[in-house]
Amino acid sequence: MEKYSDRLQRLSFSQTFVMSNKVRELRAAGTDIISLTLGEPDFDVPADIQEAAHAAIDNNYSHYSPVPGFLELREAVCKKLKRDNGLEYLPSQICVSTGAKQAILNVLAAIINDGDEVILPAPFWVSYDEMVKMMGGKSVIVTTDISADFKMTADQLREAITPKTKALLYSSPCNPSGSYYTYEELEAIAAVIAEHPQITVISDEIYEYINYDGTHTSIAQFSEIYEQTAVINGMSKAFAMTGWRIGYSACPKWLAEACEKIQGQMTSGANTVAQKASVTALNTDPQQYRYMIEEFGKRRDIVYNLMKEIPGFKVNYPQSAFYFFPDVSFYLDKKINGTLISSVDDFAMFLLENAHVGCVGGLSFGDGHCIRFSYAASEAELREAMRRIKDLLENAEIL
Repeated sequence: MEKYSDRLQRLSFSQTFVMSNKVRELRAAGTDIISLTLGEPDFDVPADIQEAAHAAIDNNYSHYSPVPGFLELREAVCKKLKRDNGLEYLPSQICVSTGAKQAILNVLAAIINDGDEVILPAPFWVSYDEMVKMMGGKSVIVTTDISADFKMTADQLREAITPKTKALLYSSPCNPSGSYYTYEELEAIAAVIAEHPQITVISDEIYEYINYDGTHTSIAQFSEIYEQTAVINGMSKAFAMTGWRIGYSACPKWLAEACEKIQGQMTSGANTVAQKASVTALNTDPQQYRYMIEEFGKRRDIVYNLMKEIPGFKVNYPQSAFYFFPDVSFYLDKKINGTLISSVDDFAMFLLENAHVGCVGGLSFGDGHCIRFSYAASEAELREAMRRIKDLLENAEIL
């Protein structure tokens, strides 16, 4: 008798965690592995945020919070959205969740019926397609490539929309490409969305602050689609709080109420101590935490200059987040030292097993030509990783 649900059978394991587990296995066997798989800042949580968490414990914030989060935190989110994005929200429009992942799932659960279509510009974060499947929806993939800086155009969006389209889900800044959409690009996309009032835009802005060369634009800034937009953000990336599991959504009132209803039956309120610490983080001038972004920028330049020298890699210059997504099509359907490379996932595994560098193949990101490297690692590790890969491929027999 089959015990698994059809829903489970539709899902795949996250390729990011598959590669991370393989890294752990090899390390346990004594292999010296440099892992550039996970998108996790390697900084400690800033001291003032830690102190706020200690104070929350001392003050016994150990009981249930309201389902959408403490009012103080929702007010801090509203203040941040006004300060940094020029967006007006009320606390009643904010739902604090157990990570940005849950915030996205809340929105999808609120709007997706079986068979509804969700447009995903590729490359996309590995969980997007699986989340859509979980909710019974169908992903419609819009393909981009390195020549377009991995960004979907308004014309591509227009062509992808059908009567079944219910949502557009994307990240800007983008995991895995490191690209971000400019004001002008989002303005054009917003104009298309405005023609289709049944479509909800789910704008994942978790990497907002990790933007080196431009000003972040939220698509919710375009008033004509404000009522169609769910802004997703959280504490993990800019504040190095990945394990604290605090995300949030900012939505029109109708959708915020739906998210609260869903979350109330799933997890209720998020971790109370982490919520209190997040108030301090969001109320602090973002420039105080800028040192992390500046360090990521230095690492980006180091990796870019080294990666350009690796044979067969086509590399763009990412302007945000902390990822490189090089095109490695050169190696597809070839044998490297006798190993057949049938896909970019095969190539990622080849690098892990032979250069002892962990990365993630692009198939689960919706891209069959690229692989993802995180540069949220030390400068020494990054330099050594690029050296190992270059040495391996320069001296390999390729047929």
